[in-house]
Amino acid sequence: MTRFVLSRRRIEIATISMLGLGKRGIATSCRAVLLPRFGGPEVLEYHDNVAVPDLKPNQVLVRARAVSINPLDTRMRSGYGRSIFEPLLPLILGRDISGEVAAVGNSVKSLTVGQEVFGALHPTAVRGTYTDYAILAEDELAPKPGSLSHVEASAIPFAALTAWRALKSTARIREGQRVLVIGGGGAVGFSAIQLAVAAGCHVSTTCGGESISRILAAGAEQAVDYTTEDAEIALKGHFDAVLDTIGVPDMERTGISLLKRGGHYMTLQGEAASVTDRYGLAIGLPMATAILLKKQIQYRYSHGIEYWWNYMRADAEGLHEIRRLSEAGKLHVPVDKTFPISQVREAHEAKDRRRIPGKVVLEID
Repeated sequence: MTRFVLSRRRIEIATISMLGLGKRGIATSCRAVLLPRFGGPEVLEYHDNVAVPDLKPNQVLVRARAVSINPLDTRMRSGYGRSIFEPLLPLILGRDISGEVAAVGNSVKSLTVGQEVFGALHPTAVRGTYTDYAILAEDELAPKPGSLSHVEASAIPFAALTAWRALKSTARIREGQRVLVIGGGGAVGFSAIQLAVAAGCHVSTTCGGESISRILAAGAEQAVDYTTEDAEIALKGHFDAVLDTIGVPDMERTGISLLKRGGHYMTLQGEAASVTDRYGLAIGLPMATAILLKKQIQYRYSHGIEYWWNYMRADAEGLHEIRRLSEAGKLHVPVDKTFPISQVREAHEAKDRRRIPGKVVLEID
């Protein structure tokens, strides 16, 4: 145990791990924020005694130190994805995490107990990260960048992996291409700008005026204030890829009109969840698939472009590249405010009321 003597937290992990509590890990119960029903921030319930499931062979138990609040969290709390999640209530919200490995499943090879890690769960996960012991698959985690605190690290993975999925997996951007990010001031948009700059692309974006200096400092060549300028006029030339984080019809039309033939238009505001919520899984999912297919065919023949709805997905290669860029200081997501997890209602209310424009992180003692 001498390797853990410099850290009280690691002493705790090592000591309890040596007690032989097996795959269940170092805890059979934990603190967690439960969502028993959909609604406003007041529906969130902080509990002291929530069961910790046994680990599957490919899973890792993480002692959380910080978890960030994403727009998906507040939307799910309000009922987004109801057709999928309502039968599964109560849920634990949360996707991002930074913390320490508390236990590993039998097949986990790349991570060890006591190691500091960060990562993100898939959007459809039912047991999220608003808890002091979260469970993630091995490929959803990577070693935490040593230069970052847990608060800083927890703000990155979900947003950056969403951007990575669009730019790297879908559009396959490469050096010298032109990339437009619609909505570059948010966490996903700002991550996309930094990923594209790191790939050697020429990046333009639309954003609010308060974000322009930060975006230009991150390497974007042009930042258009959508509140005072007409983006379609201000943005010059055509682009190889457009990532639309906003998804309103006017911006979709603008983005598509600015694409080169053979380019990729990707929106984070696909209609799959909203259509499924409206009509139920049995009807809504095929309907959403048909809507996407119709748009893909329409834009392929009318504009010669590829049209996609994009969502975050676990990507071990992407997460390790995000870690490398974060460690090198080339990728970060600014955190505007932190709350203790016991004040999760206040944190959600602040986001709902737009009192805090940037990233909010919940700290866990």
